[in-house]
Order: sequence, then C-alpha cells, then structure tokens
Amino acid sequence: MSRGAGESRVRVRRPTPRGVSPKMNDLRHAGRPHDRRPGLFSHSPSPQTIRTTRALMNPLSSTLSILSRPFSRPFSRPIVMCVGLLAGSLFASFTAAAQEAAKDPSLLAAELIFPLDDRHNHAPGIVEYPNGDLIVSWYRGSGERTADDVVVLGSRKAAGETKWSEPFLMFDEVGFPDCNTCMHLDARGRLWLFWPTVIANSWESCLTRYRYADTLAADGKPQWNGEGLVLLKPDDFSQAGLEAIERLLKEGFPGGIPERTHKVFDEAKKKLPQKLFQRLGWQPRCKPTVLPSGRILLPLYTDTFSFSIMAISDDGGMTWYASKPIFGLGSIQPAVLRRDDGTLIAYMRNNGPGGMTLVSESRDDGISWSVAAPSPDIANAGSGLDGVRLRDGRWVLIANDLPEGRNRLTLLLSDDEGKSWKHRRALEDHATGSYHYPTIIQGKDGNLHAVYSYFVEGGETMKYVKVAPDWITAPR
Repeated sequence: MSRGAGESRVRVRRPTPRGVSPKMNDLRHAGRPHDRRPGLFSHSPSPQTIRTTRALMNPLSSTLSILSRPFSRPFSRPIVMCVGLLAGSLFASFTAAAQEAAKDPSLLAAELIFPLDDRHNHAPGIVEYPNGDLIVSWYRGSGERTADDVVVLGSRKAAGETKWSEPFLMFDEVGFPDCNTCMHLDARGRLWLFWPTVIANSWESCLTRYRYADTLAADGKPQWNGEGLVLLKPDDFSQAGLEAIERLLKEGFPGGIPERTHKVFDEAKKKLPQKLFQRLGWQPRCKPTVLPSGRILLPLYTDTFSFSIMAISDDGGMTWYASKPIFGLGSIQPAVLRRDDGTLIAYMRNNGPGGMTLVSESRDDGISWSVAAPSPDIANAGSGLDGVRLRDGRWVLIANDLPEGRNRLTLLLSDDEGKSWKHRRALEDHATGSYHYPTIIQGKDGNLHAVYSYFVEGGETMKYVKVAPDWITAPR
C-alpha cells in the first residue's frame, strides 16, 4: 500500500519484530549510512549516531523546552548545560547559511531547507514553477536500500516568501525503501517526480517509478493525477559489455588487475547475460534532459554493472524505451547537456579507478553512446554531480571536484560547451562534512538554483543556494 501527498503522516512507525523489545528496535535503526554503494566499488560507512544524542539534538524546540524547566536535582545543572551547548550548536548550524549569504551579497540565497535531522536525508531534486515557486524533493529514513522506512518528501518555497514549508510526504511505498529523487516540469506545466522503489533491499532489485501532477493544492503540495513504472527492455548488451569491460580493465590496470577487482568483475560477468539484471536495477539520479524535438532523456544507472543508460520517451513520458548502455568502469549517474551541433555529452560519477569524472558522447539524440572516458580536468572520487545549459549557451556543472572526499562542492563554468572548464568557485569548502549529490537548474530570472545533501556533525539536511551565473567568474 502506498501513501501520497494527500495524507498528513510523514513517518510510519514500523512494528517491532517478534522477540525484540521496542527499545531494542529503536537501537537497531539508530545509525544512518552515508551513500554506501555495494556495486562494483563500495564506500566505507560513517560512524553511527547514538540514540541519546539524537534525542537531545532534535528537534531544537524540544531542547529549548528542557532548558526552561527548573533544576530538580543537584546533578541536573551540568546535564542542562550540556543540552544548552547542543542546542546552541544546532541553532548556529541552522543560521550559518543565512550569515554566509549576508557576507557575500552576490550569493543571493544560502539556507537550510529544514533543521538538521538525525535521520538520513539525501538525493534532492528541484523545479521552478512559472510563477517562481520552488519545490524540492529528497528521501528520508533510517538508512537507504536496507531500511524499509525510507520515504520521499518535499518542501515548497512560494515566490516572494523567505521560508520553506514544513516537509510533506510525496510518496511512500509502505514497507519498501523509496530512494533517489529527481524532478522535471514538462511543456504542459506538469510536475514529474522520478524515484526508485527497492524491492529486496539491494540496489539491483530497484524499479524506477514516476508520478505527475497537473496542479498544486492551495498549500503547495502536488495533486497527483498519474503514475507508472519506467520498465526497460534493452537489447542484449552482454557481449558488448563484456568486451568493453575487458578492454577497460587492461587499459586501466597495465601492471595487472588487483585480485579484488578480478572477483568483482567476474561476478558482474556472470550476471551480464541474464535478462533479469539487464532489465531490473535501473534507477535515476539526475534530472531529465529535453531535446528540441521534444524527446525526453531520463538518465538511469545500475549498480549491478556500474553502467548507465537513457530511458527515452517520444510521447511526453507516457511510454519509455532503452538506449544502448554507457559502458565504463563505474560510469554511473549521468547528467546530460546538449551542444549546438546536437552532440549530447554525459558527465558521470566515477565509481571505479582513476579519480576523474567520466564522459560519454552521443551523436544520435541519445540512442547510442561512446564508452566512458575520463575527463582531463574534473576530479571525481565517487560522488554525484549535475549540470545545466544556460540560456546564453554557457554550461555549468556542480560537483565535488576532489580526488577524494565530499567536503568541497564547486560550481564550474564552461564558455565552449564543455571543451574546457576555465572558471570555478566553491560553494562549500570545509575540513569536515559532506556537501554532495547536488541538483541545479536555471530559473526564469536567469539565476542558478542549487540544492544538495548537507551532512555535518549534528545531522543532515538539504541546503539551497541561489547565485547569478557571473558569481562563478566574479573577482574575489
């Protein structure tokens, strides 16, 4: 059973397994993994946040109410002082974004969409309505694919308003994780939401879904009036995929392929010929790209093989079919931009060796793609990115341009359609924290709207930033 935006509850209390006390059940779900990928290449989990700290830190109003109570025992004063410090830290985190915008007038907005939260909040999407309203989507739960309480949430910032709405439910397939989100506003003004539902607590078991809304309710929530599945039947790519993998492995490891890498790819090779794994496991990350013909390209990827593919629609999203895959060693989560000559360029997260963003080209409107090759000048350590073509023809990418880590998030600008990236400016650059999985669009006023997952000590949230494109090139 699924729930949509019309229902008031955002979070479902999961039943306690038989033989497990309610307290033990809470502790079983106390941690939040940070984007751990079990595919061809994996990342180490972050330390778990203990339940006691969560109770003290969230929400801020509860903490302040504790501070207002009288001291009933001699030893309570140090505890309350500790809670006060935590409350101050949380308040400082929530207001730091506004202070950041005030220090730099050219940074038109920098704000947290909701206070730091102890649950896992990740993978946003954003759209702007013609009237200037902004809607952001993301997922929240006690984890990712292995947590059955993960739901898709949204928040709206009405044109002219200074605050984002309280998070509201956009979708929940009860008992299954609903994960990575992206959104799209079509030529008819309909809002499209795409996300995967994970069937068996593994990325290779996910199905990409969509729903669309013709209108928004008075409170800003989408009024959904259509939904479906993006089911793909790619042409058998087992032989082509096998040949690409073997060639890339030889080129990528001239001194010999490490044993662990051998084992990982041997397992992938066993699955390549199977229809189940060729058709299942595709999921979205970056927003669709619409071509001048009206064709919609929805970028998808699979952690089963660490390949990407395009779901293609020539009828406004009513039906979908598969492109040929983008082969590579960890070529996932593409963002697609179009050159004036019609060439499509896909920039991808690199989930394999090399530490550079992967790039592929299509010269037939997204049907076939070159084997992914490393960018010469954009580092990537296994982190998502996004891009947008501006109305003046310039291109902007937003990425963690680092050989490792996600503690710097940068805007990159190209004035030659991606042939070079001469201009860069960091939105976030800190010793700690993760600022990642960004999404970016250009608004009707010409400004850039970016949203990204914001992970710091004390919790997780979505951060929204608004800048003029020339902010990237401005003297500083």
